[in-house]
Amino acid sequence: MISSSVGMTVATLGHMDNPRRAALSRGMDFDTDIAIIGGGLNGPALALALAQTGQPVTLIDALGITVRKGAKFDGRSYALALTSVRLLQGLGVWGDVADHAQPMLEIKVTDGRAGEGPAPMFMHFDHSEIEEGPMGHMVEDRHLRHALLQAVAAHPQVTQMNKRTVVAQNADASGITLTLDNGKTLRARLAVGADGRGTGTGARAGIGRVEWSYGQTALVCAIQHELPHHGVAHQFFMPPGPLAILPLTQYRSSIVWSEATAQAGAIHKLPDAQYLDVLRPRFGSFLGDISLAGARYTYPLGLSLAHQMVAARVALLGDAAHGVHPIAGQGLNAGLRDVAALADVVADALRRGEDAGSEAALARYQEWRRFDNAALALATDSFNRLFSNDNALVRMARDIGMAAVNNLPGLRRGFMREAAGLTGALPRLMQGKDL
Repeated sequence: MISSSVGMTVATLGHMDNPRRAALSRGMDFDTDIAIIGGGLNGPALALALAQTGQPVTLIDALGITVRKGAKFDGRSYALALTSVRLLQGLGVWGDVADHAQPMLEIKVTDGRAGEGPAPMFMHFDHSEIEEGPMGHMVEDRHLRHALLQAVAAHPQVTQMNKRTVVAQNADASGITLTLDNGKTLRARLAVGADGRGTGTGARAGIGRVEWSYGQTALVCAIQHELPHHGVAHQFFMPPGPLAILPLTQYRSSIVWSEATAQAGAIHKLPDAQYLDVLRPRFGSFLGDISLAGARYTYPLGLSLAHQMVAARVALLGDAAHGVHPIAGQGLNAGLRDVAALADVVADALRRGEDAGSEAALARYQEWRRFDNAALALATDSFNRLFSNDNALVRMARDIGMAAVNNLPGLRRGFMREAAGLTGALPRLMQGKDL
């Protein structure tokens, strides 16, 4: 009788999906170990990282957007720091992205006004001054998103729930129950909010936020130009806000151009030809004539910082925990560092036989990432206020400061290592190590 019962149990488990089977085999009534809410870029990256620990993971995506291989370029792209590239290598997706990535070999930072060209004092960073290689790569959204989603779909430890939203959550001593918009529930040990600045996960957990607007809007597009960029990224600070010119593959660059919100709205409404007429005096002629390559976008700019990154059975990462000004291009990189740190914490907890969603484990994640994220928010806020004005004395002071940094090799090297993501306590995946 006993052997018959065991045989029936094994047969029953064998017909269940992998996450459910793994959970029940441990004698726990969980549908998954970790539920990730948000299917942008950070969510899939975390799913792949956590799946390396052997834990069943469920990725809940409100949109469930798929990206075809070879999809048309829509103008969206990202600056990935060197350590973010290491993370993607560790997740097994960089091989599908590398051929479409443009290394950033130099960064030039200048001050000035539209139509007048840059000021004579500047900062210039050359990747040859650090041993690890290029400071980062530019990658188009269509290639990065496709690689992540393909890897998620192929991984046996990851279950995807597309076009589903979480409408309620209830944490208790042993886990958290998520209620979906179709009325079904999902039981997990830990819920991770990767659902952006308007995070419902954080709000339902009672996590407050500090937020303010900069009164600026980013105009985002990609351009085709006549002359080669040679892998050089430019940051041009103008009184209304910074203009970033970031190299893409071939004779193309990504533009992130900040203006006062009212002015940005008026520019965005212009036809393409007139839009380019406004951009040209800001851009200059150093790459020859320019034309649009892809769609145009606008994003309101502001700071958004969660009061804490964790609550009972809940962890936040990426924009759900911290949304910063794009002035340093570190938004996605900070989110990916959250991903790698949380994966480290979960892996270490499992090795110790701990519950990965416990208060002690989540406290370690918050201790690791909260200060760095608050410091990044403060730094980007301060840089934006320092550079987005036309006060003559302030302009002189910041130009002298840039010249000083440029003429001090040790300080310049420190800035470069910061841009590459090489400073601070690096998670294992960002060191090029296994979990």
